Amino acid sequence: MSNSSYTPPKVWVWEKGNGGQFANINRPVSGSTHDKELPVGEHPIQLYSLGTPNGVKVTIMLEELLAKGITAAEYNAHLIRIGEGDQFSSGFVDVNPNSKIPALIDTSVNPPLRVFESGSILLYLAEKFDAFIPKDLAGRTECLNWLFWQMGAGPILGGGFGHFYAYAPEKYEYPINRFAMEVKRQLDVLDKQLAKNTYIAGEDYTIADMAIWPWYGALVNNDVYEAAEFLDTQSYKNVQRWAALIRERPAVQRGRKVNRPWDENPVLERHSASDLD
Repeated sequence: MSNSSYTPPKVWVWEKGNGGQFANINRPVSGSTHDKELPVGEHPIQLYSLGTPNGVKVTIMLEELLAKGITAAEYNAHLIRIGEGDQFSSGFVDVNPNSKIPALIDTSVNPPLRVFESGSILLYLAEKFDAFIPKDLAGRTECLNWLFWQMGAGPILGGGFGHFYAYAPEKYEYPINRFAMEVKRQLDVLDKQLAKNTYIAGEDYTIADMAIWPWYGALVNNDVYEAAEFLDTQSYKNVQRWAALIRERPAVQRGRKVNRPWDENPVLERHSASDLD
């Protein structure tokens, strides 16, 4: 049906299979669809995830903590295949009632703590290990400004632009133009911020960079949506400089390997450092 002729009904009714590439996992209700316990490894932190941009945020953070010698950040990364509905298992829903990756359980405390939503996980780990977040009030506030900027901006890039440009069953000019305009505005915001700072929140590398890079670094590097030319991402020189700087970090290179079944030599799960070597 053409979008120009669509008239919304008085009451919306779910039609299965009408959501494009990911229609098989989209539904208007929450909760589990099947009973299945989650696996638990030997390390203090249990991560249940997939190597999408949101999942990569957390594996980068954990690898950065380990690179600093913080052995208490050792983790098991269990693969959640969202295309197969793993996120709707009873075990996963117990960890994240919103059925989205990533989700984490910290077993080093009693009782174990669940942490879900990528921004919450980054903040939790930064505070737990006193790392990658400024200690002074001004620096901490600026870091959190940009962490939560990504939480609000990301859905425009992913569920908005990415969906209509790359995944929707048909190409529609209006939503693509609408979201492309907003994503370019976001890139301009980042470019102007990075004109004055080495990293997103200042001169120190923080969880703000870890949150933003997997989305916007991937975008300007043409690693998501194949939209770099369409959005003219080469024109955002400061974002390009920052994206390359982050990509060179060894812990970033390690973190972005985890839970990625589509890679040529995939690391499906991470249970020891040697899995990434």
